[in-house]
Amino acid sequence: MKSAKLDDFDRALLDRLQVSNQTSARILAEQVGLSESAVLRRIRAMRKNGVIVGDVSVVHPAILGKPLTIHVLVSLEHERTSDLDAFEKKLRSRPEIRSSWYVTGEVDFILLLQVSSMESYETFAREVFHDDSNVKSFRTIVTLREAVNPRRTFSEGRRQAGARRLRRPR
Repeated sequence: MKSAKLDDFDRALLDRLQVSNQTSARILAEQVGLSESAVLRRIRAMRKNGVIVGDVSVVHPAILGKPLTIHVLVSLEHERTSDLDAFEKKLRSRPEIRSSWYVTGEVDFILLLQVSSMESYETFAREVFHDDSNVKSFRTIVTLREAVNPRRTFSEGRRQAGARRLRRPR
């Protein structure tokens, strides 16, 4: 995938949109030092070019009855294309799975789950791992608390692009 060419204004807009994508163009314009129309034009271009791929609402899992966050490291017996496709299809069918990554290294998949209890996780593990002859092993990691907010912007940890008044393009 090709990298997008972004300037400091685009990065400043992205920083703010990653925190709240419902901020009005007027407020964004004031914050980054552009006109409202320039902000809207840039956001449309970033959507069109695939920089912004979605607008979502982040929901608190505990309020929905899923307070337990579990990470699972899964190793498969075989990694033929048909085996991978079948396993990924099974993962997509499970509502407990919030995210899943096919990775390199010691394991084949990393899963992020939200469940209501350890009992519900045990049922999940039996149905998804124990009953699958292609699952060689899995390791469960139960989250105690979130240490770094996943909704951080990409520029957090380095100087904020929008922390200073930006120079308008000529």
